[in-house]
Amino acid sequence: MLQAPATEFCRSNLDMPSLLEVLARTSSRPRYAFMVLNLIAQVARGDGSAGPLIAKKGALIPLREWLCDALSPMGRRDPRRLSLEQRVYDELAAAGSLPASQDAAAAMVEDEVRQRVRASGKANISRAVSELVKAGLLRRHYQGYRVDHHNRGAQRQVVYSLTTAAKSVLIGSRADSTSIARQAELFA
Repeated sequence: MLQAPATEFCRSNLDMPSLLEVLARTSSRPRYAFMVLNLIAQVARGDGSAGPLIAKKGALIPLREWLCDALSPMGRRDPRRLSLEQRVYDELAAAGSLPASQDAAAAMVEDEVRQRVRASGKANISRAVSELVKAGLLRRHYQGYRVDHHNRGAQRQVVYSLTTAAKSVLIGSRADSTSIARQAELFA
């Protein structure tokens, strides 16, 4: 069972072990929440905000889709993913939609699986982000057309902002790790 939000921990100076403790106390899936938080920190601008769009291979994609794509390799060997691939293949074969070429058929199945995984992954990302917001590690707001519209999906894209405490741990630890790597190179 989850405990109350740990915002009192987030107001003080956090280090990595205390950040992990906050996630363990407040998240139903702390490892997943940490991966999401770390990915957001990697693409965050200097002010700690990430989104609404991320550049990927010359194209701009929404932040939540980028997070889903970045995390999707984690489940590649999962039995549910393998059964989804087989189910998609069977559905496309039954509909007569598969091309004759095996390479083209495999690409079509892979694309459909990617779309389905992305759809369910967005819900998982939103759930993890909600827990991170409750923990006081992240803030969420929306940018785009009709920002104050009552319908949250009115062509708006999400922007995640790291809180000061999370930013100091995650972005600060990135700077520390590069200096440690350089130090280790001296003795190699």
